[in-house]
Amino acid sequence: MSAANPSIDDKNLRTGGLALLGALAMLGLGYAAVPLYDLFCRVTGFGGTTQIASEADANKAAQAGINREISIRFDASTARDVPWSFRPAQATDTVRIGQRDIASYIARNDDSVAITGTATFNVEPAQAGKYFHKIQCFCFTEQTLQPGQEVNMPVLYYVDPAILEDEFMADVEQITLSYTFHRAKEAVSTDS
Repeated sequence: MSAANPSIDDKNLRTGGLALLGALAMLGLGYAAVPLYDLFCRVTGFGGTTQIASEADANKAAQAGINREISIRFDASTARDVPWSFRPAQATDTVRIGQRDIASYIARNDDSVAITGTATFNVEPAQAGKYFHKIQCFCFTEQTLQPGQEVNMPVLYYVDPAILEDEFMADVEQITLSYTFHRAKEAVSTDS
């Protein structure tokens, strides 16, 4: 009987080690899932995720000489815990495909304390995300607004001429660019 116990103990130890290794692998995948999903969305435009473009990319698109236009609708909202007034400066704009354009959003902190927010964004229809390229955007950084402060937040963008080659985009006449501000962190008090 004593000869059987070491093999059962060895099996239990091996099973425990495999279970621990499996749990660590699952934990690692859990932490990697969000950045990997974000990378996937940015590369493919999945879920309306817009693309980030450089000035060189914008220049190349502008040189395509496309004469077709598309309507862009601008949308703005805030999370419940962000007491800001947030709206687009204009509701819609018609832009030439491949040409840079600028949109402005206006944000005002209606609270009595400074609030730092960060904007999430998406594009509808979702398949348009891979063709909507932002060159400069307030959504790339956190925004801190002092009590009563109102700011103009520009977005420099263009619609990639490749949109004209996508059969799934053939009937799309309007793209909606939507932003939602969320609280990023509590304001640091300077009162003593």
